[in-house]
Amino acid sequence: MSSASNRGVVFRGTRDVAVESIDFPTLSLGNRECQHGVILKIVTTNICGSDQHMVRGRTTAPAGMVLGHEITGEVIECGRDVEFVNKGDIVSVPFNVACGRCRNCRRGDTHICLNVNADRAGGAYGYVDMGGWVGGQAEYVMVPYADFQLLVFPDKEQAMEKILDLTMLSDIFPTGFHGCVKAGVQPGSTVYIAGAGPVGLAAARSALLLGAACVIVGDMNPHRLEQAESFGCETIDLRQDASMPELIESVLGVPEVDAAVDAVGFEANCHGHNHEKEAPATVLNAAMEITQPGGGVGIPGLYVTEDPGASDEEAKHGNLSMKFGLGWAKAMSFHTGQTPAMRYQRQLMQAILHDKVDIGKAVNVTPISLDEAPKGYEDFDSGVAKKFVIDPHGVLG
Repeated sequence: MSSASNRGVVFRGTRDVAVESIDFPTLSLGNRECQHGVILKIVTTNICGSDQHMVRGRTTAPAGMVLGHEITGEVIECGRDVEFVNKGDIVSVPFNVACGRCRNCRRGDTHICLNVNADRAGGAYGYVDMGGWVGGQAEYVMVPYADFQLLVFPDKEQAMEKILDLTMLSDIFPTGFHGCVKAGVQPGSTVYIAGAGPVGLAAARSALLLGAACVIVGDMNPHRLEQAESFGCETIDLRQDASMPELIESVLGVPEVDAAVDAVGFEANCHGHNHEKEAPATVLNAAMEITQPGGGVGIPGLYVTEDPGASDEEAKHGNLSMKFGLGWAKAMSFHTGQTPAMRYQRQLMQAILHDKVDIGKAVNVTPISLDEAPKGYEDFDSGVAKKFVIDPHGVLG
């Protein structure tokens, strides 16, 4: 099987991605065997906003990387040590690579596994500084630690019927849900979601799933705001010249929310008439302003340690000008970091399979072929209100 062909989406430099021939995966890690792994024929693999940060040149990602960390696939080969995953299974791959053996994995913190990245805690497929794992925007990929990592869908036929929802389990649905959970969203909450990209929309839908009474989504893109309104959210256009408390009060009658979620990250812009000017701490500072004393802010939006495209020298090294004293005075909590996707995958799968949530519709899933991936990156970068799902083998019809 190692002689079979494979193609993937390769990062070649700033705003330059291409579909190229890549190595067919093998059950190996460097010079040693990986008999706890499987090889997947990829069913769906999604373009993520985090990928866009690299493609825009806002990270130190090297040319030649195979992109993609949102992977759903069919098992076509199992290592000899794989016991509970079988050939033919349709599986969701959590974007975090995790060994299942270290102290962090054992307590459920699979996003900061100690054994999958030589440089820092935590690994991911096809992402800068995350261990060098080959990405999954391809036809085939190898996934290690299969028994621990993979979520097997219970019925193959049902899974394929709902694949455009289930494909969101690899990242953005758990990520949006995690942001809400860590912000303290519960039945009856009022919630502000910063950003109406796919993660923000997934967070907004998650807040409703958790029972929020009112979910307010803020963005500067009217098409994305319309998408948030399509499933019951209130929206605010951040191009308006009004303070954040005033904008929140225009919806709720009071200038604060119970919980806030930052689904924007470090490429944030100012609000109001300066909305085209970048200011990477804008969302964090706004969240501190509008969240109730004692409230929480979930921060699934990406922040980086090195940003070569930043507008000032401090931000180039991940140093942001935050109103931390305000957050301290209000006794607020902030929860950062990548999402331990495995923590939520099964519950969210059940919600999808039992028709409790239509996450694909909420984020406006748009299937494309592998060859259309470079155009998908270009369109996503332009701000379209779509979540692009790559169908490398044409199984979606």
